[in-house]
Amino acid sequence: MENAHLLKKYNTAAPRYTSYPTVPYWDLDTFSSQAWQQSVLNTYQQSQSEGISLYIHLPYCESLCTYCGCNTRITKNHGVEIPYIEALIREWGMYRAIFGTKPKIKELHLGGGTPTFFSAENLNLLLQSILNEADLAIDAELSFEAHPANTTTAHLQTLFDLGFRRLSLGIQDFDTKVQKMINRFQTPKQVADITEEARKMGYNSVNFDLIYGLPAQNIEGLTQTINEVIEMRPDRIAFYSYAHVPWLKPGQRHYTEADLPQGDEKFALYQLGRDLLMQAGYSDIGMDHFSLPSDSLYIANKANKMHRNFMGYTHQHTQLLIGLGVSSISDSWGAFAQNPKTVEAYLQKISDGQLPVEKGHVLHQQDLTIRKQILDMMCNGFTHFENGIPTEVLDRLMPLINDKLVAVTETNVTATEVGKTFLRNICMAFDERLWQKQPQTRIFSAAI
Repeated sequence: MENAHLLKKYNTAAPRYTSYPTVPYWDLDTFSSQAWQQSVLNTYQQSQSEGISLYIHLPYCESLCTYCGCNTRITKNHGVEIPYIEALIREWGMYRAIFGTKPKIKELHLGGGTPTFFSAENLNLLLQSILNEADLAIDAELSFEAHPANTTTAHLQTLFDLGFRRLSLGIQDFDTKVQKMINRFQTPKQVADITEEARKMGYNSVNFDLIYGLPAQNIEGLTQTINEVIEMRPDRIAFYSYAHVPWLKPGQRHYTEADLPQGDEKFALYQLGRDLLMQAGYSDIGMDHFSLPSDSLYIANKANKMHRNFMGYTHQHTQLLIGLGVSSISDSWGAFAQNPKTVEAYLQKISDGQLPVEKGHVLHQQDLTIRKQILDMMCNGFTHFENGIPTEVLDRLMPLINDKLVAVTETNVTATEVGKTFLRNICMAFDERLWQKQPQTRIFSAAI
């Protein structure tokens, strides 16, 4: 198999770099809610005309998808919807008080959990309450994640009427053997029907999430899944490596490592998926992501204007991202803050009238420099060192240089075409905090 030896060599534990520093390396002792609020205010005032990004975490699901690494709460009791929505609205009010003026929203994303767990009526209540206290930028992008098995016409229409034009459908795999193992069920027809209905309604970007390396997954089944996906022609496809972290997500103990494709078998699944997507006209635009040439993310990628934050890749850029809800992470560019990870702790802080941040990190100048280098590499496959590449970074890059995964000059590091598969490994060479304190326990998933 092409590049199999490289896939083996670099399949080490590595951060996904949705932030730098990564969460395990935050300086928690120097963080405070007061420092966070001041950082939010400073960034808001400096970039007010640009607008803000808003992420809303809706954690509830009716059943547990055992592969899932997200923060979720499993229940069939839909009575939880209104109390949680009221808490989100109160949290938004706290941030509004910090801003002091009516903010402009440039990007809004509903994530989960399963946002479509909430009724269309209750989603309307939540979003109207938030949007009534904000202005939408002319080029605002509103998106949401949806479960194909419970997304209704009412969900699509309600969110469309509020300005949503992009949705992401979690598929993972259509193979019934895999679906049984991961407790995630949807048929190709359900996905095709929702995709077609959304497009007729006016949605202009549909993303499908797929995962390789799932239990019971094999070449034959994944080939069938990807061929069915290609026939539906989503605008974007996220093709992720399954992250097996049962020490963090006990639901993954529903199966064992013996059920997972390993080594060459997993690498073959990745190569198969990538080849089929590229042959079908999709372009590799960043780590795990593919898109059609007509999609805004492809256009941003070609113009070196793609951005990456806690919501993933985006063609929008803002300095300030506010995360509402349990476990959400906010980013003021100069600092990060995360909300409590349990619903009870989150609701208690809201009830006590406190901004519900539990931990965070204030970035130092070195953090900010490295953050930009990693962001440039993740988004553009290229980064620049103004004062030359430090000796220690060059030493860490040498194996990747020898394997022709990166090309370097005195000041620049560029991922080769093959190297784009190994962006996480490349970025590790820049990660000073990781090298200063090597993890003693397993905290990251494998890179491939």
